[in-house]
Amino acid sequence: MDLLEYQAKELFREVGIPVLPSQRIDNARDLKGLQIPYPVVIKSQVRAGGRGRAGGVRFAENTIDAIAAARTIFNLAILGEYPQVLLAEAKYNADREFYLAVVLDYAQRRPVLLGSPQGGINVEAVMEHLQQVVVDQEFSPFYARRLALKMGVKGELIASVSEIIEKMYHLFVQKDLELVEINPLGISPTGEVMALDGKITANDAALGRHPDLALVGAKKDTQQDQKSLSWSQAASASNDCKLNWLNREGNIGILCNGTGLMMATLDLLYEAGAKPANCLILGTNAEWDATPHPGIEQLELSLEQVSEAKGVKVVLVNILGGATFCEKVTGVIAAYLQRKAGRTLNGDDGRHIEDQKKRPPRRDRRLAFPSNIPQFVVRIVGGNSQAESVKDSYGEASEREQLAAMPVHWEDNLDLAIAQTVSLARSTKNL
Repeated sequence: MDLLEYQAKELFREVGIPVLPSQRIDNARDLKGLQIPYPVVIKSQVRAGGRGRAGGVRFAENTIDAIAAARTIFNLAILGEYPQVLLAEAKYNADREFYLAVVLDYAQRRPVLLGSPQGGINVEAVMEHLQQVVVDQEFSPFYARRLALKMGVKGELIASVSEIIEKMYHLFVQKDLELVEINPLGISPTGEVMALDGKITANDAALGRHPDLALVGAKKDTQQDQKSLSWSQAASASNDCKLNWLNREGNIGILCNGTGLMMATLDLLYEAGAKPANCLILGTNAEWDATPHPGIEQLELSLEQVSEAKGVKVVLVNILGGATFCEKVTGVIAAYLQRKAGRTLNGDDGRHIEDQKKRPPRRDRRLAFPSNIPQFVVRIVGGNSQAESVKDSYGEASEREQLAAMPVHWEDNLDLAIAQTVSLARSTKNL
C-alpha cells in the first residue's frame, strides 16, 4: 500500500525528520483559512509519479492564485487518478537536492540504503549517481555515515544527512515498511536539511500489526470507490442518456449536455460538500450544436426523470450551446415548469401576465410552485438566455420572460450556480 505524500510526511514528523509547515486541503475553499504564510506550493495528492511534469504541483503567491491552482489540480487526472485531497506547503529555497531511500531487497533478503547527490525529478541523473549500502548486520550509525560518504557528502553535512538516514531506517523497521523514500532532500545554503517530498510503501501483510496504517488504507479505498463510482456512472450516462444514481441519500439532481460539463459540475458539487443524488447527460456538446437539435425532444422527459426521482429537492440544469439552441432549451424548461405548476402564466383571465408586464420580475413577485416540486437552479450559457437578459426583458411575453417569472434561480456563473444549489439543498434538510 502506497501512502500519499502528506501521510508519509506525518510519519516523518513523528520520527523527527524535518518537514515544512503544511496543511491538507479537502476542497479549494479551505485555502481561505490557510494557516501557512505565502508563497506556498499546492500539490496533487496522488500515488502516481511525475506530478510536477503533469501540472499537479503549482506555486501560489496569494489566496486567489492558490484557489485557482487548487481547482485546476482537483480536476487534473495524473495517470488516470484524480486527487481526493491536496497539500499546501510552504515554499523552500534549496541550494542542493539529494535522493535518499531505504528499501527491502527481496533478492538479498536485506534492507538496502540508497542515496544520490542528484535528487529531484531528473530520474536519469539520480540513477547515474546512485550509491547503495546493504545492511547485512545489526544496524548502527556506521551504515548511514558510510552511505553519506559514498554520496560525496562532506563537512558538517555528513552528520546531518546521516541522521536523516538513521531516522528513515528506524521508521522502516518500526512500521514493517517496504520503502521509505525522500526525493528530494533539500539542502539550504546554510546547511539545513528538509524532506521536500516523500514516499512510503507499507507491507500489506503486516498491516495487522499497524492499525494506524490499516486505517489509512481503509479510508483510501472508501474515497476511491465513491469517486470512481461517480465517474463511471457519469460516463455511462453520456452513452445511454438515462438517469444514473450517484447517491441514494443525496438530494440534488443534475442535468447537463456533455460528459465533460457533467464531470466539472460534479467536481464542484463534491468540493462544496454537496451530495448529488442523480445525473443525466443529454448527448455531447457537438450533438446539441447540430441543427435540428435531436436532444430537444428528450429534454422534457429528462427533466421529468431528474426532478421526480425520490429524495431530489434541488435540480441543477447546466447547459452550454449556441443561441438558437439555448432559446429552445429555455422554451422547453418553461413549458415543463408551467405544466408542473398546474397553471399557465396567463391564468384563466390573463391577469398574471398583465401583472408581470407592469412590474419587474423580482424574485419575491414570482409565482409559487407546489411544495412537492424541486427548486430549480438554471445555468444556460451560449445565447441570449443568460440571467440578466431574462430579468431585464419586458413587453412581449417570451419564453425567457415566462421563466423569469417562475421560482427558478438563474445564474450565469457556474461557481454561483453551484453555491446556490448547495445552499438550497442544505436549507431543505432543515425543513
